[in-house]
Amino acid sequence: MTEHLTVTDKDAVRVIRLSRPEKKNAITQDMYRDMSAAIDSAQGNPSIRCLVLAGEPGAFTAGNDLEDFLKDGTSDTGAPRASNAIKFLHALAHNAKPIVAAVDGIAIGIGTTMLFHCDQVIASTRATFATPFIHLGLVPEGASSLLAPWLMGHQRAFSMLVMGHKLDAEEARSAGFVNKVVAPEALEAEADKVAHEIAALPAEAVAASRKLLKHAPEDLMQRIDHESRLFGERMRSAEAVAAFKAFFARKKA
Repeated sequence: MTEHLTVTDKDAVRVIRLSRPEKKNAITQDMYRDMSAAIDSAQGNPSIRCLVLAGEPGAFTAGNDLEDFLKDGTSDTGAPRASNAIKFLHALAHNAKPIVAAVDGIAIGIGTTMLFHCDQVIASTRATFATPFIHLGLVPEGASSLLAPWLMGHQRAFSMLVMGHKLDAEEARSAGFVNKVVAPEALEAEADKVAHEIAALPAEAVAASRKLLKHAPEDLMQRIDHESRLFGERMRSAEAVAAFKAFFARKKA
């Protein structure tokens, strides 16, 4: 288990917490691997009835650790990228347990798209949501090209995923992928309350009903893998190479 992720089980709820505050919880390949393991190992465990995804206070996640991500993402020649990030998305697609997300501060890139797989999203008033894929010469991932239009309609999804427009917490709630907005100091308690409310429901009925409401795992997997192929192609494009060079130049300036 990487030091940047903690997994805690209590009262039928598993909390998976990103814990890399010095990097605003930017996700490394090791963190993806351990998040996948935490989700996968819950599937056959009847004592775990609900999952919670959270970050350290002040930031949900800045998305991919780009330096770590670039090491992994540029060698593909056509197949879906067999990275820990993709394995994490596959774990989300196959997950059968309800997921509650507690979002404080920034949720960038996959920090937003993973929320589309969640069943309840609680955001603090200082939460913001951004998917700047196009600005980096890339394409959306995480089945977001399927889930975002389904959740919020084509025009809102286009504005967010293609134009890169950032949403605040209330705008995300209006868009339909945030359930409730609370003060930052109330976020953890509210997410815990919602998770325990779900965990107290009849587990088999919850699982069957959730399955009825969700896209089929095979549809999600097909879209994730299709996006991944395009993503890998875009990573090697002149647009993306130039965008990443400009990004790292700004960081050094």
